[in-house]
Amino acid sequence: MPSNSHWGVWRSLIALAPVLVAGPWIAYQQHFKIPDALSALTNPTSGLPQLSEERILGVAKHLSEGIGYRTVGTYEHALADKWMLDAANQVKQNCERIVTQTDRNLECEVWRQEGSGYHRFDMMGKRLYKTYVNLSNIIVRISDGTPEGKEHAVLVNAHLDSTLPSPGAADDALPVGIMLDCMRVLIETPKWSPKHAIIFLFNHAEESLQDGSHLYSTRHPTASTVRAIVNLEAAGTTGREILFQATSEEMIEAYSHVPRPYGTIFANDIFSSGIILSDTDFRQFEQYLNVTGLDMAVVGNSYLYHMRKDLVEHIQPGTPQHMAENTLALLRHLSSKKSPLPRLTKGYAPPTTVFFAHVGTSFFMYSFATAKILYTTLFAFSLVLVRISFVHPTPVAKRLPGFWREQGRGLVAVTAGTIGTLVVPNIVALIMRVVLNKGMSWFKNPLAPIGLYGPAALLGAMISQYLIGEVDENSVFNSSLLTQAGLAVALQFANIGSAAIFFLSALPLFSALALNPFFAGPTPRLSLWTYALGSLLPSISGVLLLLGVVDVFVPLTGRIGGDAPADNIVATIIAALGGLAFPLVLPFSHRFGRPRLLRGVIFFSVIMTGLIGFFATMDPFDQMHQKRLFILHSENLTTHEHHMHIAAADGAPGFEQLAHAIALKFGASDVAPEPVTMDDNNYDWDVLYPFSAFLTPYKVPLAVPQGYVSPWTNDQAFTITAKDHTENLLPGTRNITITVTHPGLIWTVIAFDAHVLKWSLDDNPPDEHARHRLKEASFYGHDTYSFDVLIKVPEGASDDASRVPINFIGMQEKGVWPAKKAFKAQGGPAMAFFEELDTWLEKKTDGKVDALLVGCVGGATAI
Repeated sequence: MPSNSHWGVWRSLIALAPVLVAGPWIAYQQHFKIPDALSALTNPTSGLPQLSEERILGVAKHLSEGIGYRTVGTYEHALADKWMLDAANQVKQNCERIVTQTDRNLECEVWRQEGSGYHRFDMMGKRLYKTYVNLSNIIVRISDGTPEGKEHAVLVNAHLDSTLPSPGAADDALPVGIMLDCMRVLIETPKWSPKHAIIFLFNHAEESLQDGSHLYSTRHPTASTVRAIVNLEAAGTTGREILFQATSEEMIEAYSHVPRPYGTIFANDIFSSGIILSDTDFRQFEQYLNVTGLDMAVVGNSYLYHMRKDLVEHIQPGTPQHMAENTLALLRHLSSKKSPLPRLTKGYAPPTTVFFAHVGTSFFMYSFATAKILYTTLFAFSLVLVRISFVHPTPVAKRLPGFWREQGRGLVAVTAGTIGTLVVPNIVALIMRVVLNKGMSWFKNPLAPIGLYGPAALLGAMISQYLIGEVDENSVFNSSLLTQAGLAVALQFANIGSAAIFFLSALPLFSALALNPFFAGPTPRLSLWTYALGSLLPSISGVLLLLGVVDVFVPLTGRIGGDAPADNIVATIIAALGGLAFPLVLPFSHRFGRPRLLRGVIFFSVIMTGLIGFFATMDPFDQMHQKRLFILHSENLTTHEHHMHIAAADGAPGFEQLAHAIALKFGASDVAPEPVTMDDNNYDWDVLYPFSAFLTPYKVPLAVPQGYVSPWTNDQAFTITAKDHTENLLPGTRNITITVTHPGLIWTVIAFDAHVLKWSLDDNPPDEHARHRLKEASFYGHDTYSFDVLIKVPEGASDDASRVPINFIGMQEKGVWPAKKAFKAQGGPAMAFFEELDTWLEKKTDGKVDALLVGCVGGATAI
């Protein structure tokens, strides 16, 4: 590469091409690199037990396809409970056999915990209360058998249940299989004995808003010994397991011992911020056990998250092996003499540790205090370097005012470039979504939006630089360095660990600028070698980050609500992270003068026009990247009406037309349906509350089958009763025990408005007249629950006015398609309707829709 700018644009780009291609290529290869799947139970070389992906997938397949949809409260849920208890007892028997044969310090204990309870669960800005009856957990503790060995334990958790309409092969049967195989390998490893206990929790109610983990945390005798948790989850079926929550330096250090680390402080900060509207059992352990830990999940291809196609056949070979090997390494370390568990007795506190995995198996971690020193030092040295290397672009002597003036011009260029990089992709997003009505055209491939918004970001950067006029490339380079280093310092002093992103960008820029005199010789110009050296590490780091983010956020746009500007959210992500990956675009654009920059603007404008046209022809959905459709068949016990409720959770075009087609085909009216307002007064969707806030719903009347007699008002009556207590009652109050009976229904919800002074749900009800929702999740066959409530009655209210109106609704246990296809004859009108509708939808959309089809029963009463 030359040390001056005599080469033209294309020749320079060709010279830089190896670096510009190598960085993203290295990042791409690293992001998608997973280990080979192993099938043998024993390593053929060492003869020692090893993790077997084949065995893990066998567990996942049995749970998801053998037993099937394990929704809390269903018959299949009970079958999974029995199967898990049998599997745990087999582990115990194997453990006892090995101890007898080898006299090892090893003890395996099994519990089937059963219990009822209440807890408050706030999510998405909504206040919600949960109740559960006779739910179960299966717990296995492996220790050395001594009281000292059981004093400090690590808890590893996965959930047995699945949610509709998913059979849950990855979420969460895959981690269940991993935990079982980890137990096998540990127990069968000769001479292995844990210094500290490992508690394996197979909790049975995560998808019903974390009831199982709440039950364990608040009621199991081993819970008080837990010092840290490792939570295993899945929101996808491919790629590497990612560490997306880590809550102490000790546990981050423990994670550094895994063979294939993948996780960053950036992912931790994003999840902790609440931007990703999801949650795991990790929340219950933090809240009720006050412990630190790690939250790990498979997230690649999360198009299948909570979908019918979450099947073993779609789990990528090597993905289970990756998660299993990392989990096993963690458990070995945390149960060893080097374990930090005895030091983790003070409970949970926000972490102050920067961490990130990079290329290969490298894993970096350092404290916030160290980060502040590092970043401040880099910023200070950058200021010195920029000052001593400054040569005024005009042939005058160096002078301080000229230096600062040039840095100011460079800062204007960098600021304008940042704005342009963000604005133009957002304009393209608006054109696609508003003007062309082709929003989310990129949805079916996480990399597709990079192809649309990446060139748009580059175009925005070039337009901004053209508009601000001539600026010396050295000044823009220097300002880029100072901006990145300054942001790293500022964010880190605000205790935002993600400041490391800017440090990783600034450090190679500093190194490249320091070496520029060796590359450029006597000329003050920037060498192409300087650009190459300054670009490589940021391109690797930035693209690694970008690939990880789009893996999560692109599929997520299919479930964030029709009103959310999904196109603009994704455009902003691509532009921001793309700018971090290629920070030297701005100085390079000033290298060849303003006329050539204008040609570049025209060239990329033509490219963008073609890309917009191309993406406008794309269908957002296909058979493996489906549109989520939510359809309820509801029977109102108060009005005796039947309705179909149709909703979607994305803003892609075509839903209105599909909803109208469904209504005209199956509805009782020839009139096209109108959208229904989705707010807290819409009780029709309470079985999905609070996620229902994202839905765009339609309500369609259905014809009641001739001669239909509702079982929900006769032998299976859904009833809500109240018993008033008058002893020691204060004036202006009612003290009530409310009892809900719901035979044949699951996931029931009651909603009412009242000024609650006191109740048995928690110790802190809102001190005002407010809306309250109580969601129930109970073990199969348990159909009654009660709670006590003290209500303030308006002064002077009559007996009728003091009555509390209640809306209620629940799912039919045998009214869910296709989960209960085998019981369709017992599902009544809802299942007959769903069978016909599902066949019609498959044909109408060519398999591009995944529909949640649930029969519901509800109504209104007053107590």
